[in-house]
Amino acid sequence: MKRILVTGGAGFVGSHLCERLLNEGNEVVCLDNYFTGRKSKIIHLMDNPYFEVVRHDVTMPYFIEVDEIYNLACPASPVHYQHNPIKTIKTSVLGAINMLGLAKRINAKILQASTSEVYGDPELHPQPEHYWGHVNPIGARSCYDEGKRCAESLFVNYHQSNDVKVKIIRIFNTYGPKMEPDDGRVVSNFIMQALQNKDITIFGDGTQTRSFQYVDDLIEGMIRMMNTPDDFIGPVNIGNPIEYTMLELAQNIIQLTQSKSKLIYLPLPSDDPTQRQPDISLAKAHLNGWEPKIPLQEGLKNTINYFAAILKTH
Repeated sequence: MKRILVTGGAGFVGSHLCERLLNEGNEVVCLDNYFTGRKSKIIHLMDNPYFEVVRHDVTMPYFIEVDEIYNLACPASPVHYQHNPIKTIKTSVLGAINMLGLAKRINAKILQASTSEVYGDPELHPQPEHYWGHVNPIGARSCYDEGKRCAESLFVNYHQSNDVKVKIIRIFNTYGPKMEPDDGRVVSNFIMQALQNKDITIFGDGTQTRSFQYVDDLIEGMIRMMNTPDDFIGPVNIGNPIEYTMLELAQNIIQLTQSKSKLIYLPLPSDDPTQRQPDISLAKAHLNGWEPKIPLQEGLKNTINYFAAILKTH
């Protein structure tokens, strides 16, 4: 049994990770300040004697004895990270400093949940890990993009200067149950609009592409990355290389929900990438052949069922 700290453990991805780690027989400490996390996502785990919940903000130091740290704490959807951009940067940067300091003191292995946003609006397609990105450092999304880029730099430097055992993954668009209905991400937006037969809002002309990864595939990749040899630190792309246009996604969701929604088109937000697709050859090579297993249709059905249940209770 390992004792594992998950920062942001009451968030969308964090709650899935806590559940998986507990199911594998570990002791899990979930740290969250509930800025975007929700107790409702982890309430079903509270009866487990090996699960502990701590209300704490990673911008402040935290002291604990653990074997591993998964650093997930940070608002991850544009609606949330732009709501308080200074808080977002502080969470990414000070949170990384505090968790790396903790890992250094207690000799724990630490994984950073970085993001495909470090590539910005990419000029190279698909994006391999050696690509440095095309990011606007003062744009509307910079609080998140640059915060995560700085966190990666901190992780690498703590590893090189202090021999901290670090792992860096870059997460591409992920969806699934436990997403917030109003988090502003395209999958949750489209599903909520379709289930209520509201107009589905497509920004731009609908030809911009994303690759969508189901949350279970991400969790599998994260755990495999944590278990790689210490000399392999990444970064590693964790995402689905299959691309879909926004129009294709909307049509899929309309079909699966049997919705009467119509499509309407709105202007594209500033700095919104037109393409985002991971090159996952490094993940395949180093993470025991990891690749996404859940097809879009299956993942969307699970997510639609989750949101339909939420609408019934309101």
